[in-house]
Amino acid sequence: MSKGFVVWFTGLSGAGKSTIANALKAELERRGRHAELLDGDEVRTHLSRGLGFSKEDRDTNIRRIGYVARLVARTGGVAITAAISPYREVRDEVRAKTPDFVEVFMRCPIETLAERDVKGLYRKALAGEIANFTGVSDPYEEPVHPEVVCDTSRETAEESLAKVLDALERLGHLPRAVGERLPEGEELQALIAEARTLPRLDVGQRELSDLFMLATGGLAPLDSFMGADDYASVIAIGRLAAGQPFTIPIALRVASAPKAERIALFAGEQPIGIVDVAAAYRTDPDAEGVVALAHAASGFPEYDLTPAQVRAVKSARGWKTMVGFQTRNPVHRAHEYLQKVALESVDGLLLHPLVGETKSDDIPASVRMSCYEELLRNYFPPERVLLATNPAWMRYAGPKEAVFHAIVRRNYGCTHFIVGRDHAGVGSYYDTYAAHRIFDEYAPGELGIEIMRFEHTFYCAACGGMASSRTCPHPPELHKTLSGTAVRKLLAEGKDLPPEFTRPEVAKVLRDAATEEATA
Repeated sequence: MSKGFVVWFTGLSGAGKSTIANALKAELERRGRHAELLDGDEVRTHLSRGLGFSKEDRDTNIRRIGYVARLVARTGGVAITAAISPYREVRDEVRAKTPDFVEVFMRCPIETLAERDVKGLYRKALAGEIANFTGVSDPYEEPVHPEVVCDTSRETAEESLAKVLDALERLGHLPRAVGERLPEGEELQALIAEARTLPRLDVGQRELSDLFMLATGGLAPLDSFMGADDYASVIAIGRLAAGQPFTIPIALRVASAPKAERIALFAGEQPIGIVDVAAAYRTDPDAEGVVALAHAASGFPEYDLTPAQVRAVKSARGWKTMVGFQTRNPVHRAHEYLQKVALESVDGLLLHPLVGETKSDDIPASVRMSCYEELLRNYFPPERVLLATNPAWMRYAGPKEAVFHAIVRRNYGCTHFIVGRDHAGVGSYYDTYAAHRIFDEYAPGELGIEIMRFEHTFYCAACGGMASSRTCPHPPELHKTLSGTAVRKLLAEGKDLPPEFTRPEVAKVLRDAATEEATA
């Protein structure tokens, strides 16, 4: 289990405590850490209801927050507090009782706070209309030796968050960030030149996909191929050796490799990466639960967004919540139904098709992408959907891969993830809804993403629309669904797919592709 710690934000009202605390919580969860936020206003509503604003009551409020924060940290979580906590003595008292206490002072001058204050509270306090207002008519005692000082009158929220994260990494509470590490310019050319001088290891599309995901933070908290301890722990208990949830092994597999501490990975004649070799160990493919049925697929530059780029789009669009949808098949009406139900309660949808290796009889990625484009063009509000590719390859590992897909989407900025009844399964190989039940093995908040579990969906002739086994009372014979085999048969015969199964624009893309393949 990871060691817990407490991040204590203190500062005047409006200084940015809650903003940075919420951003920190999201980033910690992206890195696989469970975090709880104790916000001052929320604590006053629940834990400290009835307390006033005398010094005695304020101190009692802070002691209560400190007590709960210690409980969170004691069980391996990260407690983030965001309360004014104006008095130095009681803050220092909490610090003395709390191992691994990190104090963050959010500094901001009164003049700036008054300018920001849309409610006009500072103006009223300065005019003597509000008594016991901290920083004006009641004292605020600045920390003497805080671990972090953020000057929010000069810094952006991103700069303040970076300061906090840097301190947590420097103090050993967090490993160094797993972020986007794609070299450019002179650095890239120097690395390419170095790679051509190193012992060479030829790799395939799978290794290329994994390498890209590692380098861009898509597989956080991993930042390298797994060592023996992580590999064994993932196989045995579905967690990394340090305790973070992770269900699919990410290993650099070779029949033989150069005996060197640093080797270059090549795809054909193109160097694609440099690996520092710490150790070699034997893997056990039979124990991994991964079904190897695959062929290579190509990339799509317009949609090949890194995790950081997806998170930037989410931020630019003002989405607080974003639901991820995993697919390796052409989108159909059941998919559309799940996505739109999810969009009723979240701000945005990340339609995130997997374009790495898939089964040889799967629809080619280029055709699938055209299907997604047609659907989004005609049936979704464009400002609420982002189409981006997932470069990972398909393992067909059933429930374990459902968890893996959720972790990846968390790293891309998703707050929610859709899981169907047979997510990443191979037909009836897995128990129905096992992909739902596996998420019960994780504590609330542990994965850093909320799972939206959906039942089997279909078009019901009696209902006259899309429904699920939870909402439709009618017998199965009135439910219109098509298997992948039936879809391929209709396409091979040049027949239209029924509108109850897929949109006509999508059906046309599939039919044209099948015709082109048949006449090629």
